[in-house]
Amino acid sequence: MKETELDLWQSDVARQNALFDGFSAPWTVSELTKKIRFLLEGQIGEVWVLGEISNLRIPSSGHCYFTLKDETAVINAVFFRSDAQKLTFELKDGLSVVVRGLLTVYETKGQYQLRVLEAKKKGAGSLLEKFEELKRKLSQEGLFDLSRKKKLPLFPEKIGIITSLKGAVIQDFSRILQRRAPGIRIYVRDVRVQGNGAAVEIARAIDEFSLAHEVDILVLARGGGSLEDLWAFNEEQVARALFRCRIPTVSAVGHETDFTIADFVADVRAPTPSAAAEIVSRDWEEWRQELEHLRQRIYRFSLQFIEIWKERLEKIRSSSSLAEPSRYVGLLRQNVDMLEQSLEKAAMVAVERIRTKQAQLRLRLQSFDPMQHIRSLAEALKLWGARLESVSPQVVLDRGYAMAFDQQGQLLKDAGKVVSGEKVIVVLSKGKLLGVVEKTVRNKEEDLPL
Repeated sequence: MKETELDLWQSDVARQNALFDGFSAPWTVSELTKKIRFLLEGQIGEVWVLGEISNLRIPSSGHCYFTLKDETAVINAVFFRSDAQKLTFELKDGLSVVVRGLLTVYETKGQYQLRVLEAKKKGAGSLLEKFEELKRKLSQEGLFDLSRKKKLPLFPEKIGIITSLKGAVIQDFSRILQRRAPGIRIYVRDVRVQGNGAAVEIARAIDEFSLAHEVDILVLARGGGSLEDLWAFNEEQVARALFRCRIPTVSAVGHETDFTIADFVADVRAPTPSAAAEIVSRDWEEWRQELEHLRQRIYRFSLQFIEIWKERLEKIRSSSSLAEPSRYVGLLRQNVDMLEQSLEKAAMVAVERIRTKQAQLRLRLQSFDPMQHIRSLAEALKLWGARLESVSPQVVLDRGYAMAFDQQGQLLKDAGKVVSGEKVIVVLSKGKLLGVVEKTVRNKEEDLPL
């Protein structure tokens, strides 16, 4: 065990013993800084960093001190003389470089910094330069346009994935998909994801999936790695294969901070393969809750609809101007009652139908289309509303019947209660007639003189 690790271990043991003695021993600044250094250097390891040199200082010792920066962040760097002597170019402020180094902690100042082991001038021929050049070219050709992006289907039944079976990507992807949407079938195409020939295999696999058109979504997946490791997904042939693919595509290459040309061309970019599994699948529990919410909304709407028509019917029954004119109105009222009962029954049937569909969803969620049932219920409610409108008193008048009222607005039902010379109002389907009674006939068989 190294001296620093031994010191940390001993201090941790002492602190744990102190906890048993009834108090918490504080960290010293040195102990905490060493702990941070031990964790940081052990977790990050060696990295490649792209940035612009600024604040360059080279004292008499020959060591180079500078900061690497981009548009939003900076990091201190030190390039010791023994390593800096190997450079074939001169460091200067404003120069863009790619450096390889180790992340360390400068304990004296409590700062983290990058200890540079190697530096390369960012120039023509570098991978980053090739990346930017191809990115500009494809962007100008329209391969990145949002207007040509295809939407992912909401309920895919089959998903194709192009990846290597040797890594953990396919296991993680399958596990998440099985948990969220167990009914989805996965079709895997095993390819090399780095090295010579990898880009050719990936492009060929994309074309084969597109030609067969047997899956609903196609996923490109690979774990994290260096720029060189991910380079197959920056090749032009992979980008063009993605562009001509007829299936909606998802690029899930590397970690969240890694970007490849495939990410820009694909219809959807996922930060990681695990995230891709969540993007292409709808969580069953979330969908069940949404269906329950829709069911409750439909049920409440049905009750409100019934109550509205109950109030309207009650107003019709209690209106003095619309009292029963004949036996036909009585029949119409009976029909309205029957329609009301039918509407309530239809609403209950509709709610029960939704519950049945929810049960079916447990077996085959991806084949369920809830919007179709919602539209059917809406059409049914619209139909019952139209039938209720058809039995209104106005419709009776439209059939040729008329209603007579005295000057006080009372409906006349008995000719014996009207005297000759009395003024009456006759209501027709369109308009009213004002007249004077010349003669009343109480016997239905007696004819009126014309």
